[in-house]
Amino acid sequence: MPVPWFLLSLALGRSPVVLSLERLVGPQDATHCSPGLSCHLWDSDILCLPGDIMPAPGPVLAPTHLQTELVLRCHKEADCDLCVRVAVHLAVHGHWEEPEDEEKFGGAADPGVEEPRNASLQAQVVLSFQAYPTARCVLLEVQVPAALVQFGQSVGSVVYDCFEAALGSEVRIWSYTQPRYEKELNLTQQLPDCRGLEVRNSIPSCWALPWLNVSADGDNVHLVLNVSEEQHFGLSLYWNQVQGPPKPRWHKNLTGPQIITLNHTDLVPCLCIQVWPLEPDSVRTNICPFREDPRAHRNLWRAARLRLLTLQSWLLDAPCSLPAEAALCWRAPGGDPCQPLVPPLSWENVTVDKVLEFPLLKGHPNLCVQVNSWEKLQLQECLWADSLGPLKDDVLLLETRGPQDNRSLCALEPSGCTSLPSKASTRAARLGEYLLQDLQSGQCLQLWDDDLGALWACPMDKYIHKRWALVWLACLLFAAALSLILLLKKDHAKAAARSRAALLLYSADDSGFERLVGALASALCQLPLRVAVDLWSRRELSAQGPVAWFHAQRRQTLQEGGVVVLLFSPGAVALCSEWLQDGVSAPGAHGPHDAFRASLSCVLPDFLQGRAPGSYVGACFDRLLHPDAVPALFRTVPVFTLPSQLPDFLGALQQPRAARSGRLQERAEQVSRALQPALDSYFHPPGTPAPGRGVGPGAGDGT
Repeated sequence: MPVPWFLLSLALGRSPVVLSLERLVGPQDATHCSPGLSCHLWDSDILCLPGDIMPAPGPVLAPTHLQTELVLRCHKEADCDLCVRVAVHLAVHGHWEEPEDEEKFGGAADPGVEEPRNASLQAQVVLSFQAYPTARCVLLEVQVPAALVQFGQSVGSVVYDCFEAALGSEVRIWSYTQPRYEKELNLTQQLPDCRGLEVRNSIPSCWALPWLNVSADGDNVHLVLNVSEEQHFGLSLYWNQVQGPPKPRWHKNLTGPQIITLNHTDLVPCLCIQVWPLEPDSVRTNICPFREDPRAHRNLWRAARLRLLTLQSWLLDAPCSLPAEAALCWRAPGGDPCQPLVPPLSWENVTVDKVLEFPLLKGHPNLCVQVNSWEKLQLQECLWADSLGPLKDDVLLLETRGPQDNRSLCALEPSGCTSLPSKASTRAARLGEYLLQDLQSGQCLQLWDDDLGALWACPMDKYIHKRWALVWLACLLFAAALSLILLLKKDHAKAAARSRAALLLYSADDSGFERLVGALASALCQLPLRVAVDLWSRRELSAQGPVAWFHAQRRQTLQEGGVVVLLFSPGAVALCSEWLQDGVSAPGAHGPHDAFRASLSCVLPDFLQGRAPGSYVGACFDRLLHPDAVPALFRTVPVFTLPSQLPDFLGALQQPRAARSGRLQERAEQVSRALQPALDSYFHPPGTPAPGRGVGPGAGDGT
């Protein structure tokens, strides 16, 4: 038996209150007012033109409060419409000005001036009503006798019957006087639908409304619709958006009682249900039952992704809007937490699917984006790592600028920001003098610049040997003795002491595929592999030319016992086929960085002369290219599909007997996890549902 989770009965909110409404007979509008007041309703509607605020000539009547009540306007016993009754509470504002003669000379005022103070007050009160698609303005004339005119005191109210409105609609009401002496009053109200009113037998559109409740059974959620077997109704699941139209997820026309099962992984806070009887002009009931569900909020953050658009611009992809703020952080190698760069930068509010910008001058693989919600870290991604390579052993310098060109520098470290120069015992403090020299000589990369400061990334790898020079000298004798033992090791042990080189060749089909290649190269760098790819060597590629750069990389890789990886794509297969048929590529058909096309001039001889086995492997991505599409000449070496054959692929890249099968499986899982976000972004761009991820039965089947 399913355990009731919470019941969505015939009312809004979690604790429904069924309202019993007063009935008005007849189509005519009417008005009435408090005892002592007289009021009159104009026969026809007026134009809704509030006009400008004018100074009051003396005491005037002004609306002070709006109050609404729902009633039924009935044409027959079972033929009624929902109607909004509006009460406007009035008060006397303003005062009489003292005559100038009385102020100046202290004498009595002219008796003729006293008469207006004892007169009654009149006002024209406008009520403006908007409820899509209806907009009306009515005019009420109100008169208050002199006996009730007391400055600043309420004189009563005038009631208007009534504005007709649709069930479940949002209504907006304004009230002001004509002419207008004060700012208008306004009121916004969400009207209940058929579920919140005792009207199912009075309003025809409510007669066939289905009864819906939601229950949970383990990890699944059931939508239970208890209607008669003959009842036809529509059911739609959609993502409700704060900005923009709803995003439909599933829709079906159904008959009779139904139980719809949802997987708990499909729940997000903005997942809503719309149900309506399949009859003309029927009322559609919308319910969003998962707004407060903890599982839905966890699923929302699991589905959220950060996407880099340009050097400075990025956006947050998520099914629903969410309260979040983002900031840049600096992540150093070694597993230390990413350190927020706040200050000097600041937290920025994040809107889902809206392009955001950071004021960066250059990108860096150590720069990451942190997204917080309710002061809790929810998402962190190093967006520039895929295109710029793995994390670097750089130090981030923070420059702070003060008045009169005063500036100070500190180095960001896990323990905090160390001032430079400093006598502290941290790494940056010991190398502070060298870091300042590098900054002055232009060897540091400027990432951000502002009137208040700047950020610089300074390389540290060249100082590693200097720092440990004395240690190496002290261990020299021990190393010499140990080298005699190492000479006796087998050749494979010598090779395993140094990570194997891998040259990755691919065809730059599009920018999305380049990002996918960058993600694969970054993931392989986490293994004992030294990966070379033209994506990370654009400066050398432009200086040397694609042919010279590839020849140098290929010669060095093969001389060191490395392996050349041919990453096949539809574009790569087309280029290989063109070479095999014509023996040369069309001049001018490639870009300045297309190393794959340039490499074919010497890759093909290796395959034609039988030198490729043992030095080359092939690979392609699942769902992008089938291995049989690779030309037969290149299938003389192993061709692996990724990520399904990752363990075998990594085994071919490692030195012989470099890792046992258990260790190799762990590395394959590590690479797969690092590669999965890039695969999801390439094969399922944001805003398109992934196959097999539909909601409800027959996901994706709409009617």
